[in-house]
Amino acid sequence: MSRRSPRRRSAVRRSRRNRRQQDDVQLLALGVAAVAAISLMTMVVNWLIAHWWVLVVAALLLVLGGLSWWQHRTRRAQWQQVQAHALRYGLAQLDALTHRRFEHAIRDLMHRDGCTDAVQVGGRGDLGADVKATDPYGRRWVLQCKHRRNGDRGAAVGTPDLQVLNGTGRPVHQADVVVMVTNGRITAPGRTFARQQRLHLVDRQVLAQWATGSRPLWELLGAVPPPRRPTAHS
Repeated sequence: MSRRSPRRRSAVRRSRRNRRQQDDVQLLALGVAAVAAISLMTMVVNWLIAHWWVLVVAALLLVLGGLSWWQHRTRRAQWQQVQAHALRYGLAQLDALTHRRFEHAIRDLMHRDGCTDAVQVGGRGDLGADVKATDPYGRRWVLQCKHRRNGDRGAAVGTPDLQVLNGTGRPVHQADVVVMVTNGRITAPGRTFARQQRLHLVDRQVLAQWATGSRPLWELLGAVPPPRRPTAHS
């Protein structure tokens, strides 16, 4: 069995001794830091005891700051609610929107009418739903939006568009009220198909009444399903 040479044994001892020295230095540094931290905390506590009024002032400032933040938040929420209830769109404004912004406008109108969960979901793979909402009566709404940049001079919404909506509105999205919304026109065959399938149509004329007025959409549409839950208005 081989033995370590004296030179190698000496190097190993020096290495161990150096590690012990480094450990001792680290322990000493930690001890000094701990003593300094305790001393600093003791000084702070003693100073606060001697100047107790500083704590009182800090607590008052904290309370006042919290109250100010709460009041600001409350006022902001109230102002947003006022703005939502006062929301109006003119037809010229709606015509000038992009298709996506038109969807956002329809979502905001539903929210104005009391559908607090109204959400824009239109996009690739939306399966015929651009806006979804639940009205104050518990009815689930699915709205598909067809924006025409040229308004009533643009291409009319026809039966094929309504067939897509009819195929997904109730079976896929579980809607109680299925609506096609456009700032343009709807063809006569499309209107016939909508009546047969219990689809609701919001053309340019109905959209103008809804967007520029204050009546909720369900008051402008006929044959809307009854409320899902009893309310003071039902």
